[in-house]
Amino acid sequence: METILVAAEASWIRDQVQVAFVEPGQRVVEVQRGQDVRNAVGEYEPGIVILDMQIGNMGGIAVALDLRLEEGEGRLPESQILLLLDREADKFLATRADVDGVLVKPIDAGRLRRAVKNLRTSTRLTAKESAAAVDAEEAEQREAARADDEAPEPIDLAPPES
Repeated sequence: METILVAAEASWIRDQVQVAFVEPGQRVVEVQRGQDVRNAVGEYEPGIVILDMQIGNMGGIAVALDLRLEEGEGRLPESQILLLLDREADKFLATRADVDGVLVKPIDAGRLRRAVKNLRTSTRLTAKESAAAVDAEEAEQREAARADDEAPEPIDLAPPES
């Protein structure tokens, strides 16, 4: 069974993660405080950890750094970390946190699934590369939808009525 851990104070973020990962063999574990993430990772051994930037008194970047330090010392199993950012400018901070991927809020179930799919199928990307991959995929989808919407209008060749 694949376990996905989400750490977010905001219930709407936890709800979106629950909605995104409902397939058989998937389990979502929720925590609301950053300081609870380390114990949850040790107990549930998730393959993916989704961290919100704003998690009470220990935010996503601090939690990501803590997890990487604990992994490096062999006290926790390795997990892939997806960091949910508040704004584009936060991507710089994410590069310092050694996360595997980033998404800029607002998020929805589809964007979460695509981001996690990219994490699973890629070698470890920098946060900047991960964000660029999700952005490129979303741009392709928008372009395809725009092409469908911009089908040429038929030209009226009838002579004007007099």
